Amino acid sequence: MPTVEVANLKDGDFLLDVREDDEWQAGHAEGALHIPLSEFVARYGEFTEAAPQDGRVHVICRSGGRSAQVAMYLVQQGVDAVNVDGGMQVWAAAGRPVVDAKGEPGFVL
Repeated sequence: MPTVEVANLKDGDFLLDVREDDEWQAGHAEGALHIPLSEFVARYGEFTEAAPQDGRVHVICRSGGRSAQVAMYLVQQGVDAVNVDGGMQVWAAAGRPVVDAKGEPGFVL
């Protein structure tokens, strides 16, 4: 499974968050696309509309398990997708900004 370290992500990289709604509302990376793993296949069209046509998709969850599943699925669909190693836990620990559903400072649930 292709992975990327949080430290290697740049501003503007496309980030897909596959955590559930309560996790997203508590705290997420600003600008990420949110489609929960439990709804991903049903909402795949929403993903394809938002994802960059020729760019890489960085898939993130809390710790990396769910995002690895989605990244593997996307790779099978021919998408250039990678799993973000350590997920939002590492994102927050690295000092990357986390916002809640209202755009205020959030936390990783």
